[in-house]
Amino acid sequence: MKSHDRSVLFIHFIIFLCTMRSLFVSSMSTSVRHHISRRHINPSLSLTTIVSGSFHSRLHKANRRSYHASGPLLLNRILFDTSELDPETSLTSLSEQLSDVDDVPLATVTFPKDDYRTVHVAKILGLHNGDTIRAGSVRSPNLAMDEDRNNLAGLITDEATITWLPEGKVKKAEPTKNGDPPGSLRIEIPHPPKTSLWKERNSTSVEDTVDVSVSDTPRVSLLLALPRPLQLGRILPMVAQIGIDQLVLTNAKKVPKDYFGSHIFRNPEVLRGLLVEGLAQCGDVRLPNVTVTKRLKIFMEDELDEIFPPDEFVRVIAHPERKSVDGEVIAEGDKVKRMTDIEFPMDGTGQPRKLLVAVGPEGGWEEPFELDMFTNKGFKKITLGTRVLRSDVAVVSLLALAHEVCAQSSES
Repeated sequence: MKSHDRSVLFIHFIIFLCTMRSLFVSSMSTSVRHHISRRHINPSLSLTTIVSGSFHSRLHKANRRSYHASGPLLLNRILFDTSELDPETSLTSLSEQLSDVDDVPLATVTFPKDDYRTVHVAKILGLHNGDTIRAGSVRSPNLAMDEDRNNLAGLITDEATITWLPEGKVKKAEPTKNGDPPGSLRIEIPHPPKTSLWKERNSTSVEDTVDVSVSDTPRVSLLLALPRPLQLGRILPMVAQIGIDQLVLTNAKKVPKDYFGSHIFRNPEVLRGLLVEGLAQCGDVRLPNVTVTKRLKIFMEDELDEIFPPDEFVRVIAHPERKSVDGEVIAEGDKVKRMTDIEFPMDGTGQPRKLLVAVGPEGGWEEPFELDMFTNKGFKKITLGTRVLRSDVAVVSLLALAHEVCAQSSES
C-alpha cells in the first residue's frame, strides 16, 4: 500500500473517532440536560461535577433509610412488626407455657434476602448460624389486633438466635465472602425469662423476668409546629431516639400550608418508618402516639385538655428572647424562664407531673396572638436564649433538657 493511501486511511480513521466522540458527548449532554431538568441542578456546573453528583445521588438513593427499604442501617436492635411473624409462630400465652417447650421458640420471623435488616446482619454484623442478636417487636400505642398478637407486640430480647436460609446457587448458610447474605434470615425469639414481654414490664413485679434496659413510657411529650418536610424527616428519628410519649404536629401562622402535602403524610408508613428507625437506634420498641392537626386554635380549644390534662401535665412553650441592637434583652411581661427553672407539682397519684413542650416554627410563634393563646392555656414561657434556632436543633436541645428536669423531679 502506498504512503498516500495509508495517509488517507489514517485521516478517515481520525474522522471516525471524532464522529464517535461527538455522538457520545451529544448523548451525554442530552442525558445531563434531562437530569438537570428533573433535579433542578445549576446548569453552570461542569460536566464532571454533574456526573459525579449524579453518581452520589444514585448512591444515596440506594442507601436511603426507610423502614421497608433495602439499605444498610446502623441498628442497635433488629425490630419487626407482629404482622411479619411467621404463620407457624407459637402464640402460646405466658400462663400456658410448659417446661418442655424450651427448645421451641416463642416466635420466629423471617426476613427476605434483600431486606435491610438481613443486609445489616450479614454485611455489618457478619453473624453466623446460632449467633445471638438483640431483637424486638414494635408496639404502637393504639394497638388493634387479636389478643395473641397483642401479647407479642413490644417483646424485647437480647438473646434472639439467627439462622440463614440459603437461596439460589449459594449452598453455605453463612454470609458470602463479600458480606452479602446467602439468602433469607430467620430470627428465633426465645421464651421468658430470656425475653421480656410488654405485659410483664408494665405490671406489678413478675418473677423470673429478664432484666433489660428498656425505659418506661417517657414523661415528655412534644407539640411541634410543622417544619419543612426535609427537616421533619430528620427530626422524627431523633425524637424517637430521645423518647417521647405523645407527638403533636400542628399548623401555625408561620407554617406554609403545603407542608401538610408532604409524602410523609400522604403515606403513613413513611412517617412510621422514620420513627421506627429511631427506635432501632436507641433499642426501644414503643412508638410515640402521633396526632396531626391543621388547625392549631381548634386543637387548643377542643383537644388539648383531653390529650394533656392540666392536672397531669406541666405545659411549657419555647420562644427565643428578643434582644435590642445594643445587646440588652427586651422584657416581655412575665419573666421568661429556663427549662431548669420549671417546677413539677404532684399529680393525683402522688407522682411528679409529666411535661409537654411546645416548639414553634423557625421564625418563632406569632406575637402576640399565638403566644397569648398558649399562655391562656397554662403554658409557661421558657427560652434557650436570644438565638433563633433551626427546628431540629431546638427540638433536640429542648427534649434533652426536658428529660433531665423530669429525671431530677423524680429523684427529688
